[in-house]
Amino acid sequence: MKIADVRAIAVDLRPEPRTKPRTPRLEDAPDMVSPMRRYREFERAGWSPRGWVRTACTVTAQDGTRGVGFTIHSGPVSSIINDHLGPTLAGQNCMATEKLWDIMQRATAQYGTAGLASYAISAVDNALWDLKGKLLGRPVYELLGGPQKDRIFCYASATDAGYGLENSIEWFLELGFRAVKVFLQHGPDDGLDGLRRSEELVARAREQVGEGVELMVDAWTSSDAEFTIRLLQVLEPYRIKWFEDYLRPEDMASYFRVRQRAPGHTLATGEHWYGVYPFALAAANGLVDIFQPDVQWVGGISASVRIAHLAEAHGLSMISHGGMNYPYGQHLSFAMPSIIWGERSEGVSPPGVPLEEMAILPGTPVIENGYLVPSDAPGFGLELGAEWLEERAV
Repeated sequence: MKIADVRAIAVDLRPEPRTKPRTPRLEDAPDMVSPMRRYREFERAGWSPRGWVRTACTVTAQDGTRGVGFTIHSGPVSSIINDHLGPTLAGQNCMATEKLWDIMQRATAQYGTAGLASYAISAVDNALWDLKGKLLGRPVYELLGGPQKDRIFCYASATDAGYGLENSIEWFLELGFRAVKVFLQHGPDDGLDGLRRSEELVARAREQVGEGVELMVDAWTSSDAEFTIRLLQVLEPYRIKWFEDYLRPEDMASYFRVRQRAPGHTLATGEHWYGVYPFALAAANGLVDIFQPDVQWVGGISASVRIAHLAEAHGLSMISHGGMNYPYGQHLSFAMPSIIWGERSEGVSPPGVPLEEMAILPGTPVIENGYLVPSDAPGFGLELGAEWLEERAV
């Protein structure tokens, strides 16, 4: 079966909860720390891309069967798909996912496979896997080798502090999560005060969740090697499971320095690494303990499977960044032995709002009491018609 059409459109995808949060949203809610904290004149809305929403990519076979993939950064990513990847793949065998992924990697090498090109490749690749599953009448996790686990253990990432971190954590525990990740709000540009406030935030979170719940900490690419080492030292009493995303993704030399100076700490990263090569370098040199690629950013299912096998071969673990938010990461996590947990992020759920009301894509299974089982419907199990996408097109 050949590919008849590859097309990308910009879509506005947001959850539409019916339940009102039991806690009012804070007017001056703190944002997570970022590399831009150095320049305080910029609020988050002032430096984030303007007008870029999500990208929906559809791949249609000759018989009219269609697969769907999603990613972010709609403006440039949609252009890469519509102007380059789509015309390149038209007429190819839609079942040849290995070949098609390799074609996209090689075709984009001229302007850089990482970054925006990787987002585009991810959307197309995931749409191809969705299409493949639908044509074969099987869920994607079966195409990847079948279920490796009975269910996926899930944790909640407190990416939205808008309702108060304590209120969100309280709700996560009520929902049945037994692991929670918090995000720092201060970094190296805050000096000693940043260390103190970061320790206070983690200390409060540990006191709230108690000893029976795992606690993780995320620095969202905001730190440097020196501040990371000092922060790891002050956080030791709080027994965090891992420290995550502590350096800017391209600063590989600092990953070497942190590992050399902090050999006893569990380190995790990779959501902003693209393609296979950064993970191969990190695995070969033992730079991190947990890989965290995003299946909608790193190059799709095809890249993620390669990275999962890299992790397994080097005795490392893997967790798909935001993997429980959408079926793509759910199916990947269900099949791969190296993937130990699943992350629910994107705000998880405001206090009091049921998780099922926060699902963005129809057909997405919902976490129940801290665990999730993917859909066994063909492809990724998404229930998306052309009308549904058109209603959300921007």
